Amino acid sequence: MTDTPELRLDRRRFVAGLVARLPRESLVVTGLGSPGYDVFAAGDRPTNFYLWGAMGAAAPLALGLALARPEHPVVAVTGDGEHLMGIGALATIGARLPPNLTVVVLDNAHFGETGMQPSHTGLGTDLVAVAKGFGIRDAVRITDAARTEDLARRIAARAGTTYAQVLIDTTEPPRALPPRDGVANKNAFRAALGLDTF
Repeated sequence: MTDTPELRLDRRRFVAGLVARLPRESLVVTGLGSPGYDVFAAGDRPTNFYLWGAMGAAAPLALGLALARPEHPVVAVTGDGEHLMGIGALATIGARLPPNLTVVVLDNAHFGETGMQPSHTGLGTDLVAVAKGFGIRDAVRITDAARTEDLARRIAARAGTTYAQVLIDTTEPPRALPPRDGVANKNAFRAALGLDTF
């Protein structure tokens, strides 16, 4: 018997499909690199927060937002390399389990921003098992684009912390770069939440 490789999705198409289905009030935090490019390519919104150079910070930032703003669905869209850098944040997420938080990991099993070296997920790390080990019971692996609708429904329902490892291929679409002005990004995000800017 031979092992059948798991299907891998087109990254940009998956992200565009997910973002198009998110409730308008969703807050989206992107990991650095490709997730930020893909969310931006799907349509810039003031409630998108693009991280530049904050390796490993997408999930913990999204956790803080989810706890502070329980009325909003909060989605972290990150890559496997960025996520692995801050994997310990899943312990705190598992301890708190905010019902409005979803972590979406776009996993191509490589460190795409530094030269496509294999990441740990390509070397045997099972992110769904890790998430479940940290107490996130609703942890799934997505290899079928038809499951995008189900994931969007879970996000909209805000019925429990969700973790989705999305297996993606290694193709690299043209970069769509969000603004690199961190202060402007922060101010637009705060203004969208009705907060003062400074």
